[in-house]
Amino acid sequence: CFLVFTEALGDVPAGASVFLLCFFSRSSPANALPESIPSAPGTLPHFIEEPDDAYIIKSNPIALRCKARPAMQIFFKCNGEWVHQNEHVSEESLDESSGLKVREVFINVTRQQVEDFHGPEDYWCQCVAWSHLGTSKSRKASVRIAYLRKNFEQDPQGREVPIEGMIVLHCRPPEGVPAAEVEWLKNEEPIDSEQDENIDTRADHNLIIRQARLSDSGNYTCMAANIVAKRRSLSATVVVYVNGGWSSWTEWSACNVRCGRGWQKRSRTCTNPAPLNGGAFCEGMSVQKITCTSLCPVDGSWEVWSEWSVCSPECEHLRIRECTAPPPRNGGKFCEGLSQESENCTDGLCILDKKPLHEIKPQSIENASDIALYSGLGAAVVAVAVLVIGVTLYRRSQSDYGVDVIDSSALTGGFQTFNFKTVRQGNSLLLNSAMQPDLTVSRTYSGPICLQDPLDKELMTESSLFNPLSDIKVKVQSSFMVSLGVSERAEYHGKSHSGTFPHGNNRSFSTMHPRNKTPYIQNLSSLPTRTELRTTGVFGHLGGRLVMPNTGVSLLIPHGAIPEENSWEIYMSINQGEPSLQSDGSEVLLSPEVTCGPPDMIVTTPFALTIPHCADVSSEHWNIHLKKRTQQGKWEEVMSVEDESTSCYCLLDPFACHVLLDSFGTYALTGEPITDCAVKQLKVAVFGCMSCNSLDYNLRVYCVDNTPCAFQEVVSDERHQGGQLLEEPKLLHFKGNTFSLQISVLDIPPFLWRIKPFTACQEVPFSRVWSSNRQPLHCAFSLERYTPTTTQLSCKICIRQLKGHEQILQVQTSILESERETITFIAQEDSTFPAQTGPKAFKIPYSIRQRICATFDTPNAKGKDWQMLAQKNSINRNLSYFATQSSPSAVILNLWEARHQHDGDLDSLACALEEIGRTHTKLSNITESQLDEADFNYSRQNGL
Repeated sequence: CFLVFTEALGDVPAGASVFLLCFFSRSSPANALPESIPSAPGTLPHFIEEPDDAYIIKSNPIALRCKARPAMQIFFKCNGEWVHQNEHVSEESLDESSGLKVREVFINVTRQQVEDFHGPEDYWCQCVAWSHLGTSKSRKASVRIAYLRKNFEQDPQGREVPIEGMIVLHCRPPEGVPAAEVEWLKNEEPIDSEQDENIDTRADHNLIIRQARLSDSGNYTCMAANIVAKRRSLSATVVVYVNGGWSSWTEWSACNVRCGRGWQKRSRTCTNPAPLNGGAFCEGMSVQKITCTSLCPVDGSWEVWSEWSVCSPECEHLRIRECTAPPPRNGGKFCEGLSQESENCTDGLCILDKKPLHEIKPQSIENASDIALYSGLGAAVVAVAVLVIGVTLYRRSQSDYGVDVIDSSALTGGFQTFNFKTVRQGNSLLLNSAMQPDLTVSRTYSGPICLQDPLDKELMTESSLFNPLSDIKVKVQSSFMVSLGVSERAEYHGKSHSGTFPHGNNRSFSTMHPRNKTPYIQNLSSLPTRTELRTTGVFGHLGGRLVMPNTGVSLLIPHGAIPEENSWEIYMSINQGEPSLQSDGSEVLLSPEVTCGPPDMIVTTPFALTIPHCADVSSEHWNIHLKKRTQQGKWEEVMSVEDESTSCYCLLDPFACHVLLDSFGTYALTGEPITDCAVKQLKVAVFGCMSCNSLDYNLRVYCVDNTPCAFQEVVSDERHQGGQLLEEPKLLHFKGNTFSLQISVLDIPPFLWRIKPFTACQEVPFSRVWSSNRQPLHCAFSLERYTPTTTQLSCKICIRQLKGHEQILQVQTSILESERETITFIAQEDSTFPAQTGPKAFKIPYSIRQRICATFDTPNAKGKDWQMLAQKNSINRNLSYFATQSSPSAVILNLWEARHQHDGDLDSLACALEEIGRTHTKLSNITESQLDEADFNYSRQNGL
């Protein structure tokens, strides 16, 4: 008790009451301290410094301190128990300003003390100070063991983001006491978000980049630290990529040939912007090629000299010639030499009565001139009268019928009806002379002067109109058809004579034989027509390609489609006769009927059949179907082009359809127009005679479906008849809007040529053009030159659909065969090689093909398999079909081969493989240079 008194109270001021208290504890000396001491007059203790929260780092103890005034004694209390006085270190001083006693106390807390404590809260300590008045308590200070674990709860993950995209990197630091502070490093350099408004690091330790920049690419690390240690997260790589964009197309290059047909190209680069940091390469082709035709220069040539002029008063006469046989055009040279010659017309004897001719009296000269003038006029009048009488007698002797023109429109032209009325009975030239015609009935026929080869069977009942009729009186109600008398579905039968037409009108709508000086109408039904084009080839396990020259039809037999040690003779044919597929309703036949066989042949891999078509492809305007002929001769639908099917695949290009099939047979494409904007492509061309030995000349205009086989048939028939193509064929877009087709001849040179009456403009009904896929549509124009010396013809042929598209054919030709510039039909590249077998038939070498298939046939988690190969080659419309194949990649490559058989390079496939291969290691060894070499070898093997 004494010790406590001396320690606790110390000196007691005089006159103060002193209380001695003794405390006894059974447990420990720490409990021997008083909870409070009776107060005495004075002031309660005030804490100048209170203990702070502290953390024990590793095994180092921490010191807690407190300071109070006035304070007679200060003791620490931890977790509700007094700390032993021996553990206290106290210091005493005097506050000079107030004169009060100041006491400061320290204690140490060890790691062991904290670890041994197991209470509901953290380890805590507080101070209790005594004064004369009483006691005061400080705040509780908690003591915790500091630590920081090694593993982050969430490491930041790498990202690939497009430029200007948002980047969010998440970071959850390791558990620790106190909680760790987070700092972000980029490429080991601290990030200061206060200096970059685009970066925010305040949101729950995450790093947010609002708009990614190229400079934001790098390695990002999350750094966590507290008073114990620092921890680094795994680095996250951020890649800011830029997808490529195409630059603008360059201008078209000049045609690569100076004269004739060639090509020109334009290019663009993937630099707007260029792909960066793995960004996607531009989709599409970097090079476009189109065909071009450079007009060949034609040097001028002199016409023959004109006759010498009359002798002038100066005793000279002149003759001239023109540089028009042909005239120079397209940069050709002008004729060399003089265009005018003069010479003395009296062999130097230019005197009269020993005087020069110009000195003779004017009266004598005038009298002589008058006599010569009147004599010439009289002779001309007599000659003209004799000629008129002769022509009239000749025409009467040749004519068996007369023409009664009852409408003045016959002189002005028009599109009206006209009547044929029989006036005699029992005419032996009628189809059925036993039938007595009704003399009171007129039959009226309206339509254009257009011929369709061969015979149109729908109007056989009207065929009598085109037989030679010796006694027919034509009542003309329009200007248009007098010379021919052709109905809307015109036909020719049997023989034709010049008397078939009214006097003086020789209508030669077919070609005149070069050596036959008499124009005639050839019976079109008697022309030899081919009902079938056919080609064959023997193919084995290596496969190959079978091509129908100049028709656009081809067959690709893949490698492995035919079992090893087997070979088949495969044939392919095109029906050129009457189509067996009869369209019903609004359905239109858009392609030729193509047969491939033998029908009992079985292939293990689908083969590719390419069929040309004439539709302007648009899913909005056409509903196109693939049809197959059964063994019973009926046609059934195989698939609609827009529908998905697992039995076959149909890829529609602008001018051809590529079909993957597993059975041979006869196939064709039909179309059902959905709207009036459905367009059928027609090829229009003009032909003329090779030579002309009379004053008449015929122009024949053809409108055929835009398929190579249809036009090839026209060329073949014209060549057989001696015709010649006068202008490059052109495409006409014919809409399904029910408006008719109009064909007219324009800009005929006056005073040199004239077109025979009523034939300058011809109109074809819509139905005949829209469904005219049976035989070529053929219109003829009859021209006449005034003199045989006219050997040049220049005019225009206008073919247009009313309220639709228009094309102009420029005719510029020489009538004389020896001087005539000809335009020949240029065959396609496949005409030389109808059958190709083995590796030379394929653009993609077998070794590269195997590596591509091995790469893409294996499913890939990122989708870089055959599906992407189909997508990059724009043939991914029906992926369900490829999924049924044992090697989808091989089927895709076969379809690519069939589609690009006429292209000269492998650019499209190279671009696709490069784009996929940037992130596909298995494609790294298939380089573009290898494909270039393969392209060169293929072209060299096939003579391209």
